[in-house]
Formats: sequence, structure tokens, C-alpha cells
Amino acid sequence: MNEKKPNTKHYFSPNPESKVKYGLIQTHLRGKRFEFMTSSSVFSKKRIDTGTRVLIETMQLPERGKVLDVGCGYGAVGIASARFNPALQVIMTDVNTRALRLAQENIKRNKITNAEVRLGHLYEPVVGLEFNVILSNPPVSAGLDIVKALISEAPKVLTPKGNLQVVVRSKISGRLPSVFQSIFGNCRVLARESGYRVLMSERE
Repeated sequence: MNEKKPNTKHYFSPNPESKVKYGLIQTHLRGKRFEFMTSSSVFSKKRIDTGTRVLIETMQLPERGKVLDVGCGYGAVGIASARFNPALQVIMTDVNTRALRLAQENIKRNKITNAEVRLGHLYEPVVGLEFNVILSNPPVSAGLDIVKALISEAPKVLTPKGNLQVVVRSKISGRLPSVFQSIFGNCRVLARESGYRVLMSERE
């Protein structure tokens, strides 16, 4: 039996092998102008996707503390968080090396000084740290097991009263509140918009 080779074209592949084709997104988020360099094999290379935009426009950020953007792609959520609240320390993680390089470039492009990017799967790059907020537009196409792991492992890196905010399509969100509830003991819908929901749970 031939062993199935991993698909290296997906945006959640660690080392994409597709030819690099760069793009540039210029947009406004919460009334502020941003510019993002994008590329092939990175999620939503032509525009800020609807789920990410809904999360950015409705996410709740502390005035100070640490914020983690899990599965950051080219960095829109983490960079926006850092720009909105300059007193925050923002760390962004992604398993995709191409996304990592783009996020680093976009930090510089948007003149952000309070954010950094780390390579790795879910919370592996931030073991030993604690965050006030975790944000994510998870790669649902990679499988619900990834999304469930993102939820179930979040308390390990959250401060007491820290929270997890995740955006998902409304048509699949019905499966997830019970997962949030079982891990955190609470779950609420922070926003409903454009076919997406932002679910939030707080560590007790």
C-alpha cells in the first residue's frame, strides 16, 4: 500500500510547494487603514475574508496584556489588534512557513512595534506563556479535530478570566458551543454577522 503524501498546497501545510504569487490588500478595519502582502498557499490571498473581518470588527481586546492570534496567516487579526491597542503585546502563530514570512513583512509594512510571529502548531510556540485573549479564525477545512484541539488546549495558556474568541461559519457553529461549554463551563455568542458567529468563552 502506498503511503499517502501530505498535501503541500493547502494554506495549513507547513511547507507549501506551490509557486509563490504575491498579492497586496489595502483595506480599512475599524476605521484604520491597513496594507497586507499576501501570497499563494496562504488563506484568502485576494481580500480580507468575511470571517476574519467579522472577528476584527467585533473582537474584545483588553487595554493592556498579552494577545495571541492562533493560525495567523498573513497576520490581519494580530496586526489589527496590535494597532488598535498599542499597549498590548501580541504574538501570532502559524504552522505555514510562507504565512510566517508574510506576517513578519506585514508587521513592518504597517509599522507595528508590539507584535511578533512564531512558527508552530497551535500553542506549541507559546508554551509557558499566559494570554489575556486568544483570537482565531481556525482552518475548519483542516478538520474539526483541529478546531476542537484549539478550544480544549486554550486554558493552558490563558490567564484567569482570560478568554478565547473564535469565528466560525454559522452553519457549523452549532456543533461547537457544547465543546466550549465542556472545556470552559461557559460560552456566548459575541457576534452574528454575514453568515458567521464569533464564539467566546472565559477561563474561570
